[in-house]
Amino acid sequence: MFVTFFHELRQAGVPVTLREYLTLMEAMEQDLASRRVEDFYYLSRAALIKDERNLDKFDRVFAHVFKGLALMPDALIVEIPTEWLKKLAEKYLTDDEKKMIEALGGLDKLLETLRQRLAEQKGRHQGGRKWIGTAGTSPFGAYGYNPEGVRIGQDESRYKSAVKVWDRREFKDIDGEVELGTRNIKLALRRLRKFARTGAPEELDLDGTIKGTAHKGYLDILMRPERHNAVKVLVFFDIGGSMDWHVKATEELFSAARAEFKHMEHFYFHNCLYEKVWRENRRRWNDTTPTWDLLHTYPHDYKVIFVGDAAMSPYEITSPGGSVEHFNAEPGTAWIERVTRTYPACVWLNPVPEGEWETTQSIRMLRQLMGGRMYPLTLDGLDRAMRELGR
Repeated sequence: MFVTFFHELRQAGVPVTLREYLTLMEAMEQDLASRRVEDFYYLSRAALIKDERNLDKFDRVFAHVFKGLALMPDALIVEIPTEWLKKLAEKYLTDDEKKMIEALGGLDKLLETLRQRLAEQKGRHQGGRKWIGTAGTSPFGAYGYNPEGVRIGQDESRYKSAVKVWDRREFKDIDGEVELGTRNIKLALRRLRKFARTGAPEELDLDGTIKGTAHKGYLDILMRPERHNAVKVLVFFDIGGSMDWHVKATEELFSAARAEFKHMEHFYFHNCLYEKVWRENRRRWNDTTPTWDLLHTYPHDYKVIFVGDAAMSPYEITSPGGSVEHFNAEPGTAWIERVTRTYPACVWLNPVPEGEWETTQSIRMLRQLMGGRMYPLTLDGLDRAMRELGR
């Protein structure tokens, strides 16, 4: 067991030496851990870790190797958590059973039925098909199944079929400092280049210096502004929900774009573009920017890039009030059309494999709204998107 622990630490990148391992074994022989897992944790951490930057790696390896040992002595007297019992009651339906469960039919009918249920329901329900509850087939509640419903109090999406989410969700900003595993994304973005020399003269003009020195007869040093990519880019990132599965690819794109484009502005939205966007996800409830203001702030020569999986309920695109998180006075189609009219150079990058697009109605709808200018978030897709923006 301890040898495995030593090797796991090494594989995780923790610089543990054989001398430190033997020191730990000597301490164990002296019974300094008192045969308690918690004491062994602190003893091994003190013996093996010499740099606090490795503490997180150590904790992850320790939890992996010794998972559950701390609970063994008390296993017979520990009460089963209530949440575990609730999970046991969840329904796991076959495909045939799922087909038998019908949606209510329409966003307005769904919300009106929810209002009636709220007025009528007096207590908690679980496993049913009508009331607001858990682990059933009702359109309202959590941890159940319905092809179209309002998700209430569930920590994450399971079937991606909710048309409303009754919860205050917090999202994280995309990391723009992530180290790219490959430079290919940057190379693909470089197809969208238009160089210009702007700013203060900070770079040596070698040709000008040679010419001036030869003409004047003495050293005449000339400086010039640095050469930058003058293309201006406006990027809208879909964040949260099903986009959590595509964070790595999105962060790599964000990092490459920040390095490649000197003039780049970015904003976040969720699922579909509506009347407001935001710059920081931790402040998205109280510090938003009206989308209408963006259309009148950034000129039409900006290149616009949407980044999102376009996976959502069709109501979020076509219906007022269709947003899962707030009541939108105008449908998403109105805002997408305004953006594409204002910015002729506009594309959508989708991290979902292109071969799966036809199976999702919302992807087909947004692709049509974009005039077919939706491209996969692959190197080939990036190459095609940059060619389209550069036309």
